[in-house]
Amino acid sequence: MRLTEASSFFSQSPEETEALGHRIARELIPGTIVGFEGNLGAGKTTLIQAICQGLGVKEHVLSPTFVIMHVYQGTKFPVYHFDLYRLSHKEINDLGWEDYLFDQGISLIEWIDRAPPINVPYIKIKIDYGDEPNSRKFEIERIPSKN
Repeated sequence: MRLTEASSFFSQSPEETEALGHRIARELIPGTIVGFEGNLGAGKTTLIQAICQGLGVKEHVLSPTFVIMHVYQGTKFPVYHFDLYRLSHKEINDLGWEDYLFDQGISLIEWIDRAPPINVPYIKIKIDYGDEPNSRKFEIERIPSKN
Protein backbone atom coordinates (compact mmCIF):
# COMPACT_ATOMS: atom_id res chain seq x y z
CA MET A 1 0.00 0.00 0.00
CA ARG A 2 1.22 3.50 -0.80
CA LEU A 3 -0.40 6.44 0.96
CA THR A 4 0.94 8.75 -1.72
CA GLU A 5 -1.69 7.48 -4.16
CA ALA A 6 -5.48 7.49 -3.97
CA SER A 7 -6.76 4.02 -3.18
CA SER A 8 -9.79 2.06 -2.02
CA PHE A 9 -9.89 -0.82 0.41
CA PHE A 10 -12.71 -3.06 1.58
CA SER A 11 -13.00 -4.79 4.91
CA GLN A 12 -15.41 -7.58 5.74
CA SER A 13 -14.61 -7.73 9.45
CA PRO A 14 -13.08 -5.85 12.38
CA GLU A 15 -10.01 -8.08 11.95
CA GLU A 16 -9.54 -6.94 8.35
CA THR A 17 -9.96 -3.31 9.47
CA GLU A 18 -7.27 -3.91 12.11
CA ALA A 19 -4.93 -5.33 9.46
CA LEU A 20 -5.52 -2.26 7.28
CA GLY A 21 -4.73 0.00 10.26
CA HIS A 22 -1.43 -1.82 10.79
CA ARG A 23 -0.55 -1.40 7.10
CA ILE A 24 -1.31 2.32 7.27
CA ALA A 25 0.80 2.70 10.44
CA ARG A 26 3.86 1.28 8.65
CA GLU A 27 3.70 4.18 6.14
CA LEU A 28 3.38 7.04 8.64
CA ILE A 29 6.32 9.27 9.46
CA PRO A 30 6.63 12.03 12.09
CA GLY A 31 4.65 15.12 11.13
CA THR A 32 1.99 13.18 9.19
CA ILE A 33 -1.61 14.30 9.56
CA VAL A 34 -4.38 11.79 8.87
CA GLY A 35 -8.00 12.96 8.80
CA PHE A 36 -10.98 10.63 9.04
CA GLU A 37 -14.51 11.12 7.68
CA GLY A 38 -17.51 8.85 8.09
CA ASN A 39 -20.88 8.56 9.73
CA LEU A 40 -21.26 7.78 13.42
CA GLY A 41 -20.30 4.16 13.99
CA ALA A 42 -18.60 3.79 10.60
CA GLY A 43 -15.33 2.67 12.19
CA LYS A 44 -13.15 5.76 12.56
CA THR A 45 -12.10 4.90 16.10
CA THR A 46 -11.66 1.20 15.26
CA LEU A 47 -9.25 2.07 12.44
CA ILE A 48 -7.44 4.61 14.64
CA GLN A 49 -7.04 2.01 17.39
CA ALA A 50 -5.37 -0.31 14.88
CA ILE A 51 -3.12 2.47 13.55
CA CYS A 52 -2.07 3.30 17.11
CA GLN A 53 -1.38 -0.36 17.81
CA GLY A 54 0.78 -0.45 14.67
CA LEU A 55 2.65 2.64 15.91
CA GLY A 56 3.47 0.88 19.18
CA VAL A 57 0.94 2.59 21.46
CA LYS A 58 0.51 0.32 24.50
CA GLU A 59 -2.44 2.16 26.09
CA HIS A 60 -6.06 1.38 25.26
CA VAL A 61 -7.10 3.93 22.64
CA LEU A 62 -10.49 5.55 23.22
CA SER A 63 -12.44 8.07 21.19
CA PRO A 64 -11.74 11.52 22.66
CA THR A 65 -15.31 12.73 21.95
CA PHE A 66 -15.73 14.52 25.28
CA VAL A 67 -12.11 15.40 26.01
CA ILE A 68 -11.32 16.47 22.41
CA MET A 69 -7.78 15.03 22.30
CA HIS A 70 -5.72 12.18 23.69
CA VAL A 71 -1.94 12.03 23.52
CA TYR A 72 -0.40 8.57 23.28
CA GLN A 73 3.25 7.57 23.17
CA GLY A 74 4.13 5.26 20.31
CA THR A 75 7.36 3.32 19.99
CA LYS A 76 9.17 6.18 18.26
CA PHE A 77 6.99 9.30 18.53
CA PRO A 78 3.79 10.67 20.06
CA VAL A 79 0.34 10.19 18.55
CA TYR A 80 -2.24 12.98 18.84
CA HIS A 81 -5.82 11.70 18.52
CA PHE A 82 -8.40 14.45 18.00
CA ASP A 83 -12.19 14.25 17.81
CA LEU A 84 -13.73 17.40 16.34
CA TYR A 85 -17.35 16.22 16.30
CA ARG A 86 -18.68 18.67 18.88
CA LEU A 87 -16.55 21.73 18.03
CA SER A 88 -16.92 24.83 15.89
CA HIS A 89 -14.04 26.24 13.81
CA LYS A 90 -13.51 28.95 16.42
CA GLU A 91 -13.34 26.44 19.27
CA ILE A 92 -10.88 24.30 17.30
CA ASN A 93 -8.64 27.29 16.60
CA ASP A 94 -8.85 28.39 20.25
CA LEU A 95 -7.44 25.00 21.28
CA GLY A 96 -4.12 25.79 19.65
CA TRP A 97 -4.41 22.49 17.82
CA GLU A 98 -1.98 23.57 15.10
CA ASP A 99 0.82 23.33 17.69
CA TYR A 100 0.22 19.57 17.63
CA LEU A 101 -0.27 19.33 13.86
CA PHE A 102 3.16 20.76 13.19
CA ASP A 103 4.91 18.76 15.90
CA GLN A 104 6.99 15.66 15.19
CA GLY A 105 4.20 13.29 16.13
CA ILE A 106 1.39 11.70 14.14
CA SER A 107 -1.95 13.57 14.21
CA LEU A 108 -5.08 11.42 13.78
CA ILE A 109 -8.18 13.61 13.42
CA GLU A 110 -11.71 12.23 13.56
CA TRP A 111 -14.29 14.39 11.77
CA ILE A 112 -11.66 16.20 9.67
CA ASP A 113 -14.52 17.63 7.58
CA ARG A 114 -15.42 19.83 10.58
CA ALA A 115 -11.91 21.30 10.85
CA PRO A 116 -10.87 24.73 9.67
CA PRO A 117 -8.77 24.58 6.48
CA ILE A 118 -5.46 22.82 7.02
CA ASN A 119 -2.76 24.56 5.01
CA VAL A 120 -0.44 21.58 4.71
CA PRO A 121 -0.80 18.28 2.86
CA TYR A 122 -2.57 15.52 4.75
CA ILE A 123 -4.06 12.09 4.22
CA LYS A 124 -7.85 11.78 4.24
CA ILE A 125 -9.53 8.45 4.93
CA LYS A 126 -13.26 8.33 4.24
CA ILE A 127 -15.08 5.35 5.71
CA ASP A 128 -18.46 4.16 4.43
CA TYR A 129 -20.65 1.24 5.41
CA GLY A 130 -20.51 -1.75 3.08
CA ASP A 131 -23.34 -4.05 2.03
CA GLU A 132 -22.89 -6.46 4.94
CA PRO A 133 -23.19 -5.52 8.66
CA ASN A 134 -19.42 -5.60 9.37
CA SER A 135 -18.18 -4.52 5.95
CA ARG A 136 -16.61 -1.13 5.31
CA LYS A 137 -15.17 0.76 2.36
CA PHE A 138 -12.09 2.93 2.93
CA GLU A 139 -11.18 5.67 0.45
CA ILE A 140 -7.66 6.96 1.06
CA GLU A 141 -6.59 10.20 -0.59
CA ARG A 142 -3.69 12.59 -0.24
CA ILE A 143 -5.00 16.18 0.12
CA PRO A 144 -2.57 18.82 -1.14
CA SER A 145 -1.71 22.03 0.69
CA LYS A 146 -4.36 24.78 0.43
CA ASN A 147 -1.66 27.42 -0.22
